[in-house]
Amino acid sequence: MRLNVNPTRMELSRLKKRLKVAVRGHKLLKDKQDELMKKFIDLVKKNNELRIRVEEELTKSLKDFMMAKAVMGSSALEEAIIMPAETVKLDVSKKNIMSVNVPIMNFVREGKENASIYPYGFLTTTGELDAAIKKLYDILPSLLELAEVEKSCQLMADEIEKTRRRVNALEYVMIPQLKETIKYISMKLDENERGTLTRLMKIKSMMQSK
Repeated sequence: MRLNVNPTRMELSRLKKRLKVAVRGHKLLKDKQDELMKKFIDLVKKNNELRIRVEEELTKSLKDFMMAKAVMGSSALEEAIIMPAETVKLDVSKKNIMSVNVPIMNFVREGKENASIYPYGFLTTTGELDAAIKKLYDILPSLLELAEVEKSCQLMADEIEKTRRRVNALEYVMIPQLKETIKYISMKLDENERGTLTRLMKIKSMMQSK
């Protein structure tokens, strides 16, 4: 399908420039798409590794909590952990990867310096609860990293899809339309030139016969 334009030399020149820009843009977008895919695949691999490790550690921590609950009872367990030793806030910034703003997440801990991670005394609690708290404390950085990587994967997947649509629009719609229109105008101009030449030859022949 060609564009609806007047078959003039000026239009032909304009379309050739547009085609040149479109071809260059297509190449740049295709390179960007390939690079995004490489980074996306690396992130997906990292995400899978992190998820397996985090789920394993959370499962272990949950088992320790269940053991502590069985020994101490629900009310004693809740009373032991109701007042945390510190509070944790989330600091989120961004970094740019191939025009995608991915999150950078960090914990900001607030509490007494060098304070114990256990918000209770040890006389009325069990070793299983200590182990559960310690496992959760140790896994928090990996859990945060997992959230960061998963969000980055989602954002990069969206950007890959947008880039793919733009690449396809150029490759299968705009560039073919421009090429077909350029071909049509070139043929029209050649046809007009031949017609003009034929008329000039007829005029010349008529003048010579007189």
